[in-house]
Amino acid sequence: MYFKDPEQDGIELQERNRDGFDNTMEALLPTLHQQRTYDYVLVADKVEEQENPTFLKQIAFIDHLRKKNMKVTKILHDDKVFYGVRAPKETFDKYRYLLKVSDACNWSGDRKSVRIPHSTRIRVVHYILHHTHINTGENLRELQEKGVFEATFCLHERSKQKILKQKWARWSALFTAQPVDDVRSYFGEKVALYYLWLGLYTILLVPAALLGVIVFLYALAFFNTSPLIKEVCESDTVMCPRCDKWCQVWQLRDTCTYAKMSHLFDNEGTVAFAMFMAVWATIFLELWKRHKATFVSKWKVFDWCEEEEELILGVVNDPDCHPKEFRHSYLRSTLVLVLVTLMLVLIIGLTQALVVFRVVAAVLLSEGTWEFVRDHANTVAVMLGAVLHYITMQVMTRINKAVAFKLCEIEKTQSFAATERSFTVKMFTFQFFTLFSSLIYVAFFLGRINGRPGSYVRISGKWRLEECHPSGCLTDLFIQMAIIMLLKQTLNNIFEFTVPWLKSYFRRTTTEKLERKCGHCDKKACHEEEKRGHDPCDICKLRDWLRNYDLNDVNSFSLFNEFLEMVVQYSFTTIFVAAFPLAPLLALINNIFEIRLDAIKMVSLERRLVPKKTNDIGIWTKVLEAIGVLAVIANGLVIGVSSDFIPRLVYRYHYGPCANGEADVHCMKGYINDTLSTAHITDLNVRKDFSPSQLITESGFNVTQCSYKDYRSDVDYSLTSQFWFIMAVRFAFVVLFEHVVVIFKFIAAWFVPDSPMLVKNHRLKDKLSRLKEELQDMKYSQSTDV
Repeated sequence: MYFKDPEQDGIELQERNRDGFDNTMEALLPTLHQQRTYDYVLVADKVEEQENPTFLKQIAFIDHLRKKNMKVTKILHDDKVFYGVRAPKETFDKYRYLLKVSDACNWSGDRKSVRIPHSTRIRVVHYILHHTHINTGENLRELQEKGVFEATFCLHERSKQKILKQKWARWSALFTAQPVDDVRSYFGEKVALYYLWLGLYTILLVPAALLGVIVFLYALAFFNTSPLIKEVCESDTVMCPRCDKWCQVWQLRDTCTYAKMSHLFDNEGTVAFAMFMAVWATIFLELWKRHKATFVSKWKVFDWCEEEEELILGVVNDPDCHPKEFRHSYLRSTLVLVLVTLMLVLIIGLTQALVVFRVVAAVLLSEGTWEFVRDHANTVAVMLGAVLHYITMQVMTRINKAVAFKLCEIEKTQSFAATERSFTVKMFTFQFFTLFSSLIYVAFFLGRINGRPGSYVRISGKWRLEECHPSGCLTDLFIQMAIIMLLKQTLNNIFEFTVPWLKSYFRRTTTEKLERKCGHCDKKACHEEEKRGHDPCDICKLRDWLRNYDLNDVNSFSLFNEFLEMVVQYSFTTIFVAAFPLAPLLALINNIFEIRLDAIKMVSLERRLVPKKTNDIGIWTKVLEAIGVLAVIANGLVIGVSSDFIPRLVYRYHYGPCANGEADVHCMKGYINDTLSTAHITDLNVRKDFSPSQLITESGFNVTQCSYKDYRSDVDYSLTSQFWFIMAVRFAFVVLFEHVVVIFKFIAAWFVPDSPMLVKNHRLKDKLSRLKEELQDMKYSQSTDV
């Protein structure tokens, strides 16, 4: 059933824990205590034919590893071959020496540590494995694609894994602090910084969520006393049909409920809240830089350079290696630019297709047999459009990822770190347009390009473009955002957890069968032998390897997917928050569960991620800064252009009763009627747009005129001077809003230093001590020479 390859394996020094894991037994053991640890495991299908090309490539790759002094243990199990790979001590001695002489990585804690952390061992061996080529020139990734190897993974450390489960990866720890140092020790700085960023983001969402709720409650307090709502609910105005054929004229008071709902997120409080969120985004980034600086200084990776470490690993792997030189091609850059543009055109085209869908769906629904759906055809069409938009997002996410990978291959970047940066920018750009193109249309174009009675804009001359919701254009944006956020966060979390759990559950049966089959092996005795420095028996090794093999696969971009999900949520929370003040609250609730869900998935349901060293979240910082700028622009435009805040303001101080000196009258009285224009049915063009059956009220009266929302002359339908005055004030407000918020953002960025003084002083003293140490070493070497 299984056997061990007769080759003798080397013995490595046992790793002593100093990164946050409390292991008292290891601290009491002598320094010569030894333990056999495996850095990586390769899995392949067993091939019976010795001349099979797959078998020959498999053997060739293992032989190349052994030529690099890698210790490889082979165990057969059923139809699988497991190779345990362990690097010799000399490999890590080279690595530590090169760290010492490097420009950027010599401050790392790995250089002076008594032992090499297991996370570092995995990272070094991972690089060597993926940069080992057989005689055909194929590397491990290409061999996996051709089926030579089925899987490659590093092993979970069961003792540390158990501690992480107790402290972090469990639902009962939902409201406890994250053990970031333990996460860093086990998964590396890259994963630790993700959770550090997510934790700070979640904490800072608390004040944003509270203020959003306060704005919502403020609107709710004036829910029944607002004169605007009262004017709508008591109006006798007859409105023009909202669609062709089926829709009839309707009473403005029919939208009383929707007017109340619109008031909840389109009021004076949302302006202040939008300004707060724009400044909040800047303060969050500045606090993140300070928070990060404290930890990367503590972890000794403040000056760490991923690209320089790749050079070090390249020399460790092959002393005669040649660096991959920087190259730039205008032809390739032009090709990438053209392809990116075509991709964005495709994404925007899909958005237009969704617009057409909503228009056609509204017509078809209005002609349906269900009375409720017929009466609310436009609202149902918007909701169906939002659901279809969500489905489109899921499909396009996969297409965007494939295209971004191909574009990175065309670019031929110099290093993996450069490839990751390039991929992140392209993928986020594609995702941003996929997610927000529809919202941008709803926010800034819906209801503004559809024309007027007698001159409607139609698709193919047949279907009339959709109008804004009867209670205002901002209602459509609110509905779209609410559906997408709720669907995206809820469904993503369900699938993100249940799919890996189900896969892990069904794969677990293999390990359980092996434990029953090999019951004669005493696990406790085997564990004791391992503690004494003896190699565990093959059954124990195979058990451990199978446990890891049965977990869900991960890759170098697994963490990228988590980051992308959270940054997209951050975009929703900041960019159109003026239309949805409860977005921070939804994000906060989601993130509380997201942290534990990701932790459980990473610790218990997935294979171990290759630990990566870094000192920042990389290009994501620039992406977050760009989102902060977009948030200022978008919120200014939403308030100035999409909402009714400016028309209400202009009416209060320029056209309303208070502006005309009328006493004892509310300043907003008559505002609703002031925003309406009249279409006369006697006009031939108007009569062509509406059939006679559409011009009959519910009470059976034929109307001779109807109203629609616009600022037009009742005589020749030209835009009035009031329209142009409001338009000028709108754009003046947008400019003023953006300049004021930008000034506040600059003040906030200046007021909060990127790095705490404590960290700067600590690094200053550390540099001084290292200089003195080098001077002592120089004096010692001179004395020995004499």
